[in-house]
Amino acid sequence: MTRYIFITGGVVSSLGKGLMAASLAALLQARGFRVRIRKFDPYLNVDPGTMSPYQHGEVYVTDDGAETDLDLGHYERFTGVSARQSDNVTQGRVYQTIIQRERRGDYLGATVQVIPHVTDEIKAFALADTDDLDFVLCEIGGTVGDIESLPFMEAIRQLHNDLDRGQSIFVHVTLVPYIAAAGELKTKPTQRSVRDLTSLGIQPDILLCRCEHPLPDSERQKIALFCNVRPEAVIPALDARSIYAVPHQYHAEGLDEEVLRAFGIKDAPAPQLARWDDIMDRQQNPEGEVTIGVVGKYVGLLDAYKSLYEALSHGGLANRVKVKVKWIDAELFEKGDDIIASLEPMHGILVPGGFGVRGSEGKIASVKFARERNVPFFGICLGMQMACIEGARNTAGIAQASTTEFGETSEPVVGLITEWMSTEGLQKRTADTDLGGTMRLGAYPAKLTGNSVVAGIYGTNDISERHRHRYEVNAGYRDRLEKGGLIFSGMSPDGTLPEIVERPDHPWFVGVQFHPELKSKPFDPHPLFASFIEAAVKQSRLV
Repeated sequence: MTRYIFITGGVVSSLGKGLMAASLAALLQARGFRVRIRKFDPYLNVDPGTMSPYQHGEVYVTDDGAETDLDLGHYERFTGVSARQSDNVTQGRVYQTIIQRERRGDYLGATVQVIPHVTDEIKAFALADTDDLDFVLCEIGGTVGDIESLPFMEAIRQLHNDLDRGQSIFVHVTLVPYIAAAGELKTKPTQRSVRDLTSLGIQPDILLCRCEHPLPDSERQKIALFCNVRPEAVIPALDARSIYAVPHQYHAEGLDEEVLRAFGIKDAPAPQLARWDDIMDRQQNPEGEVTIGVVGKYVGLLDAYKSLYEALSHGGLANRVKVKVKWIDAELFEKGDDIIASLEPMHGILVPGGFGVRGSEGKIASVKFARERNVPFFGICLGMQMACIEGARNTAGIAQASTTEFGETSEPVVGLITEWMSTEGLQKRTADTDLGGTMRLGAYPAKLTGNSVVAGIYGTNDISERHRHRYEVNAGYRDRLEKGGLIFSGMSPDGTLPEIVERPDHPWFVGVQFHPELKSKPFDPHPLFASFIEAAVKQSRLV
């Protein structure tokens, strides 16, 4: 029997429901249960693919090509379970599906309403593809009281009644603020939040209370009394030193025990937390430190590079070093900032993905600095494209090299990809195609050159990585770029799309068209990030 855990939030946003869901799933998985986590987002976008990173943070891409919420990255990193398109649904997608059905006449003349049509569609998403699972954790985005989340709240209320008794529970994440002037923790916001939740017909079984100070037993008793839960079901959640310490912290507070008790599960195996012990040992006892300069355009909101930051930290775990990330706005180099002063202290330089012309010349200048100064360089997606344009201009003699993404150019070293093969067959795009969901998305295979640097890093010549882009390096420039020292060491299986470039005469210089950060995990660091940080460690010993 598949059991469901519905996770809601109250008082304020950004309490960490996604991290809580990932940590709880990891604890249940450590006890031998099969888990999957899903995110229900109340906004009307069909997916986050067309949203600015400053609005919503990074767009996380799954193997099957879904553009999803960044919380799915937490889910994968904590459980190792690959997310699927069915694991993230937005209100926009729900309404789109219903309206398409209505236009086809599927409702046979009925009046289409929020109840039952919208709530039934949400319930269908929650129940889909769950037959082989022990637990499905469903995180509801937003906070209790938001008008846009009401259909989701109603759907999970109905689903709780539809399922057998003991097959679903509610966990509510809330805030217990500390008022410094009074020197007290205040429970009233939690009480109000639970009151709002119960007014919607949902009685939480467990409360996870985010707080900055320890929650005294007296306050736990008070919350339990006013919120109609057992005192043991009021779980304090203090700020942790690291997100990877959260599973241990929640286990110590009894969260997983309370969840099992709420389901009536007795004699469950004790959690095997050895891999989390190893992660924390490596993180808390580093044997060195390296500084990585990330030259990007969305550095004003670090959630825009969430998976990238975590993958860099995983590379540090693999090498037992602390990774200090220096976020550098690429535009500053275009406005006269001293690139040498900014980049010279770096032990490695990474240029991440992005869209649009803003900051592009600053990224190209960063690639040139890394190439000329022999600093380890890692280019991802647009970063690889900028590496190819820099190489074309400065080592291959193509002075006007550019990309059609930034406008018309006589030397389109990078251009719009118009055709490619996917698991669904030949895909075609034009400059007029809709922006949403029309990129090369999801996992694609690549063939690596046998004697290349990257083949040695991966330990194989056949890889599969996740993509999210509209533009590709033009393979027609391959011969000229390779004469300039930039080698095409990874290609699509049909040999038409460049996937990886490298400079064999450089200490470590790799550009990839895909997003390796999306597949990195703390207990299984991505080999490219592990190797990049290893090169940065060697660089740190030279300076």
